[in-house]
Amino acid sequence: MLPPSVFESAFNSSPIGKYLLSPTPEAVILAVNDAFLNASSRRREDLVGVSLFVAFPSDPDDPARTNEMELRASLARVRETGRPDTLPVQRYPIPVTGPDGAISFEERFWSAHSAPVFGPDGALACIAHTTKDVTEQIRSERALRDSESRFRALTTAGQVVYRMNADWSELRELDGRGFLKDTGQPQSFWLKDYIPDDEQGRVHAAVLEAIHDGSVFELEHRVRRIDGSVGWTLSRAVPMRNAEGRVVEWIGAASDITERKVAEEKLRESDRRKDEFLAMLAHELRNPIAPISAAAALLQRMKPDEALVRRTSEIIARQVGHMTALIDDLLDVSRVTRGLAELERVPVDLRTVLQDAVEQVMPQVEARRHALTLAPPPGPVMVMGDKKRLVQVVANLLNNAAKYTPEGGRLALRSHAAGGQACIEVSDNGIGMAPELTGRVFELFAQAERSADRSMGGLGLGLALVKSLVELHGGSVACTSPGLGQGSSFSVCLPCQAALPADPAPAADERATHPSAGTSPLRVLVVDDNVDAAVTLAMVLEAAGHQAQVEHDAHAALARAGRTAPQVCLLDIGLPEMDGKELARRLRAEPGTAGAVLVAVTGYGQESDRQQIMAAGFDHHLVKPVDMARLHAILATAAQLTKEALP
Repeated sequence: MLPPSVFESAFNSSPIGKYLLSPTPEAVILAVNDAFLNASSRRREDLVGVSLFVAFPSDPDDPARTNEMELRASLARVRETGRPDTLPVQRYPIPVTGPDGAISFEERFWSAHSAPVFGPDGALACIAHTTKDVTEQIRSERALRDSESRFRALTTAGQVVYRMNADWSELRELDGRGFLKDTGQPQSFWLKDYIPDDEQGRVHAAVLEAIHDGSVFELEHRVRRIDGSVGWTLSRAVPMRNAEGRVVEWIGAASDITERKVAEEKLRESDRRKDEFLAMLAHELRNPIAPISAAAALLQRMKPDEALVRRTSEIIARQVGHMTALIDDLLDVSRVTRGLAELERVPVDLRTVLQDAVEQVMPQVEARRHALTLAPPPGPVMVMGDKKRLVQVVANLLNNAAKYTPEGGRLALRSHAAGGQACIEVSDNGIGMAPELTGRVFELFAQAERSADRSMGGLGLGLALVKSLVELHGGSVACTSPGLGQGSSFSVCLPCQAALPADPAPAADERATHPSAGTSPLRVLVVDDNVDAAVTLAMVLEAAGHQAQVEHDAHAALARAGRTAPQVCLLDIGLPEMDGKELARRLRAEPGTAGAVLVAVTGYGQESDRQQIMAAGFDHHLVKPVDMARLHAILATAAQLTKEALP
């Protein structure tokens, strides 16, 4: 039998931390070996003879204080059963002395095993407690869990990280979860199962190039998802080489870029519709130019008689009016969609809006032999808004219905009030539209796709204008269609007014107040750097009996005005050297022209342009091409005022 000193030597020299505990509930430390002292940074004299729970007290605020309860329970089991017991991993703060002598605590983890030691009489003599420092193992496991958490966060954010064998025949995700989650495929499968059929050729070519060159693989392509849908991904894989430089596998990442691709497609679609719109605009502008050009050539080459001149002038006037309407549409949409349109907000009876709109569109309705049914509300329905703009809304809807309904079709205009809303509905039995178009029919440029029939002309801006104007009035618009060839229905809803005031007096029609023709002739100065525009305007004035004078620059105009004192000045704004606004200011400063009627004749038609022009001292603002009826009315009024001023 070996002497006790041998056992003591073996106990102390063991590389595994050990100590002996009394079999009492206090668990007094009877002996401790050097390995445990070194691992716990403690001295033997501080531990031997002291209760284990006093030597290593638990912190009440430490979540790991369960160590003491588990250890007490384990020792009790050993005492009661006489059998060894293994404890779960325990956490202990170990004091560490730094270079400056300061003591800090380091988190350590132990696995523990308690075994009974019996004396010669078979009674429990002590409990041998063996501990093993597993701190590095716990730290490694923590690091792995953190890495997995970060990887899962990465895959959740639309990233899938994967491994590919050298020839790209087998695809494996790195952690056994991420890639499987997105593809629904087994962990090993052929690349063709991941790529849609019509993408396989392009992806396969890019893969072969990467394998051949040993270069980084990078490609945007479509992929199958777990739900069966197809999305877009940006795949990038880096070759991993062994010591000999041979590629042994690829590490890749796939990013979900479906949302970006959808946004890019929307932008491309918008650009495509804009291109179609511009092509249509060019077509629509060329249409009236052709007959104008032909009429001019006819007047040049033939000896015109009165009937021929009348016919050609009617053609020119009609086509110029068409071009003007196209340009007005563009400017109107621009103003309204940018929020620059000013609304006159007054109480308006919806019944008068419907009547005025029908009156406007009846020529087109009758020309196409449509049957139009009007069902106004039985009593007044008041809304707060701009009557002119509301009439424009309803007229645009009716024009749209007439345009896209074959000849002899049926149109209906209905209106009612319910739930504080005034609703207008325009329906037709025309060509209808596909379901996907109803959702964007009010967008700019979308109308060009509705039909290839351009027989009615126009730019397809009417519905975009309707939506903007209705929303400026606090209302909403909607469109429905059962499908192609089954007609369409457009609805507008506006907030009702609670009060029902008397119908406002209709605004006087400017042309109805025009003085009659045959008034006194006037001295009129025409200033325009466009020679043809100035000369033709002067010819019109002279044909009306006025004395027209023409100049093409501002300085010459000032000199001429000083000599002849014109009663009316028609001034272009975009003059060289000195613009028309400055010319107007100088004419106002001269005694001979201070009281002259100044009329701006310009291509600048925005509201902001009009305000600046009127602020410069002009009396009237005419947009090119000039509305001759309005010009003659201005001249007639000026002649009447001149006559009244005579003694």
